[in-house]
Amino acid sequence: MDWLIDRLRSFAGKSALAEGGTIYTYAQLAARIEEHGAFLAQKGVQPGRVVALVAEYSFDSIALFFALVRNRAIVVPVTTGVGGDLEDHFSQALVDDVIRIEDGITIQPGPPRAGGTHALVQQLRDAGHAGLVLFSSGSVGKPKAMLHNFDHLADHYRVRPARDSVMLVFLMFDHIGGINTLLNCLAMGALMVIPDSRVPERVCSLIEQHKVQILPASPTFLNLVIISEAFRHHDLSSLRVVTYGTEPMPESLLLRLPEAFPGAKYLQTFGTSETGIAKTSSLSSSSTLMKIDDPDQEYKIVEGELWLRSKTQILGYLNAPMDGFTEDGWFKTGDLVETAADGFLRVVGRSKEVINVGGQKVMPAEVESALLTAPGVEDCMVYGEANALTGQTVTADVVLGTPRPPLEAKKALRLFLRGKLGAYKIPTRINLVDRTNFNQRFKKIRRKDSAPGGGRANC
Repeated sequence: MDWLIDRLRSFAGKSALAEGGTIYTYAQLAARIEEHGAFLAQKGVQPGRVVALVAEYSFDSIALFFALVRNRAIVVPVTTGVGGDLEDHFSQALVDDVIRIEDGITIQPGPPRAGGTHALVQQLRDAGHAGLVLFSSGSVGKPKAMLHNFDHLADHYRVRPARDSVMLVFLMFDHIGGINTLLNCLAMGALMVIPDSRVPERVCSLIEQHKVQILPASPTFLNLVIISEAFRHHDLSSLRVVTYGTEPMPESLLLRLPEAFPGAKYLQTFGTSETGIAKTSSLSSSSTLMKIDDPDQEYKIVEGELWLRSKTQILGYLNAPMDGFTEDGWFKTGDLVETAADGFLRVVGRSKEVINVGGQKVMPAEVESALLTAPGVEDCMVYGEANALTGQTVTADVVLGTPRPPLEAKKALRLFLRGKLGAYKIPTRINLVDRTNFNQRFKKIRRKDSAPGGGRANC
């Protein structure tokens, strides 16, 4: 990782990070990494230790993250808003030390455990490389602790040319997308803007204040910007690129985005926690077709499912078998795709989210895209529920901009969909809700056990 520290020093007086009312330079960031490295040595944090870093994004947490990496630690970044039991996360990741940034920096031992070192952890130690542990969302089953060789992951960004740009940080460093943003910005010498809140009004305010040029976000969040009309209150003309990922983009939503961000191009990104983020190109700003064009990534499509194999994929899981991988290293993503000419493809949904209506397959994203064109519909989420006759039936949670009598609204929505979708795709149950269900990463939660409109995530 010395190459990255050298690059930070080479950017010296350039602005590196905007947090609150303070802008830090690259020289200050490099110096703080050195300071935290000395602190870790003083506290006896040895290379090869598995260290949980519990913190939100900040100048100090980023500096401490890279001080740990430079010390060849195996870092487990955990944001304070993570769901579930933190102690269980520490146990699953085999954490030796827990570092918290609150009023100062504290270091405590990890939870006691029986048994020796995991073979994959020992493999990293023997190689003298830094590691990174990320957790899956846990939306289906127990969260998996994924172990990356961080040196290999970071090398993917080594060829990035220096570039003067300003990017808002949307995802945190406990997510592969957040790691991608962080490494991209640092390798290019870009300015990272860290939002103190991820409500649309605040994000738009920061775009105006810092003249943000690149906004990475999810379709769910971008739709919230439109619903809130926060874009009408701020000058967003600095935006040049809006990237979107983590979930399928409804085509109807993509066509509405220029209303909020008229000067921007729209680029679909793609990656998995298991394989890293791939370089992609979109057919156009108005198309959900994309092409994976990355020398470090291979892909193939098997029975409609996208499989990936990359130089940046995980060494393995610390708490689960490698069931999703083939013997020759292909990762079965669970993403279903359609192919088009010239190598372009479209992600249509997750295999686990397919709704089977009497043998007919329904993709939630297709129904959502149609619903979003209905008069008065601001947001929606489609999922399957059990049905005694057809096995499953289509259910939709719908957010209306203006309240209407429920029976009247539901009837109007079904009539609207009749000319746009096959009969088996039209929701048999429509719930009128004040907000759809999404997690802290602004990704829709389609679990069948979620109460309609429940589980309100805090923006």
